[in-house]
Amino acid sequence: MGKIGKRLKAARAAFADKENVSVEEAVELIKANSNTKFDESIEIAMNLGVDPRHADQMVRGTVTLPNGTGKSVRVAVFARGPKADEAKAAGADIVGAEDLMETVQGGTIEFDRCIATPDMMPIVGRLGKVLGPRNLMPNPKVGTVTMDVKEAVEAAKGGQVQFKAEKAGVVHAGIGKASFDAAKLAENVRAFVDAVNKAKPSGAKGAYLQKISLSSTMGPGVSVALDSATGNA
Repeated sequence: MGKIGKRLKAARAAFADKENVSVEEAVELIKANSNTKFDESIEIAMNLGVDPRHADQMVRGTVTLPNGTGKSVRVAVFARGPKADEAKAAGADIVGAEDLMETVQGGTIEFDRCIATPDMMPIVGRLGKVLGPRNLMPNPKVGTVTMDVKEAVEAAKGGQVQFKAEKAGVVHAGIGKASFDAAKLAENVRAFVDAVNKAKPSGAKGAYLQKISLSSTMGPGVSVALDSATGNA
């Protein structure tokens, strides 16, 4: 096991005995102990009472955080003709069709979000093994397969976050930066939790929200009281 640095030791000491705290206390604690040379991301992890291996227990969706993510998102769009022009005008970083497919097949993936018009899916479908594992495959359920290219690009650039339950039933996402005002981070946390709550699948049994924790990129995590995160405190 690697040696633990002084910064992480101090953070762990500050977090000791801090469990199931309010969203506000968790945010303040993380901000106070985020002292790296870069602006760390603030991340949320939610343990859900679901088994994503079953189709009726899959959790996925999108949420536009009220205060954005603080992250610059590179957007690629598969489109032709007027829709390609629309994508470029909306601020897409990369726009193409077969040429973009060949670029991705060649191993060059210089984007964080991928959008496609429905007629492009036969082409995009060939990239499933490349884009799928990176959670970049366009999907109509989260609005990334659409004819409204302008709205999709602007949403991606404006702080929209996608979420999807992993194998263990955990949803993970970045919800802001350590430099954000604490109140804005708390607002983002509750907006994200609300979106995941509303995405509860029909097959979920028992307690759906089981645990919520916040952390910074380089720091330890702190568990958040469920009633505080859901606004039922």
